[in-house]
Amino acid sequence: MNRRAVRAVVRRDLLLVTRSKGVMIPLILVPLILMIVLPAVIAFAMPASAHIPGANRAGMEQFLEQMPPVLKAQCAGYTLEQQLVAYALLYMFAPLFLVMPLMVSTVIAADSFAGEKERKTLEALIYTPTTDLELFVGKLLSAWLPAMAISLLSFVLYGVTANLSAWPIMQRVFFPNPMWLVLVFWVTPAAAAVGMGAAVLVSSRVNSFQEAYQISGVVVVPIVALVIVQALGVIYLSAALTAMLGLFLWVVAAALLWWGVRIFRRSEIIARW
Repeated sequence: MNRRAVRAVVRRDLLLVTRSKGVMIPLILVPLILMIVLPAVIAFAMPASAHIPGANRAGMEQFLEQMPPVLKAQCAGYTLEQQLVAYALLYMFAPLFLVMPLMVSTVIAADSFAGEKERKTLEALIYTPTTDLELFVGKLLSAWLPAMAISLLSFVLYGVTANLSAWPIMQRVFFPNPMWLVLVFWVTPAAAAVGMGAAVLVSSRVNSFQEAYQISGVVVVPIVALVIVQALGVIYLSAALTAMLGLFLWVVAAALLWWGVRIFRRSEIIARW
């Protein structure tokens, strides 16, 4: 494999991404909303809700009593307000964080072919002296690298926001915990790989960026379901469970990439175009 050719494809795609408003706007707005605005609102709203008298407070206490023993041990010595904040910012937001790598890799990968078809810039790339594998790997990296960069930056922003906004209640730096470290450095790369693998396969077979993004966006649905079941208290993402989730996503990503390498042929792309 010619690494220089792969790097050329990556540089070209990243340059096109920065020039596309349809791609850049969600890449900027979504991290700001999910990683700064929402955690700040939660940090201020949760303590206030704990002061509601009567059944509501009793219901909160009952909900927290149903937490697994490991989670209870981590919150030992916390007040009700501190437990609510820790649960919301440490656990409820954990699966929501995975939207970041999935969204970024999906948006960029969907733009990799379908968006270029709309802009009439694909033909020049198709006829470059690169192999199908080099072109495919370049397209993958042009989606995966920004997804990882934005996810890591979002992790830092979220950590600063969570600790600062919750400081009046927590009176300590409580973020991140071991589960979040597993999530960021093991699960996030796998989630980005799943998103880009699905989106590149889809975008190479449709004719518009919106169509490719909408179809490949289905990969976000399981993450939304995970957010809901954890909010309902059905499961709790421990470090071990998070590691297992990462392993599952890596298997899915490997299957998608293996399939993509086998079926990716620029001659078929030209014929469909």
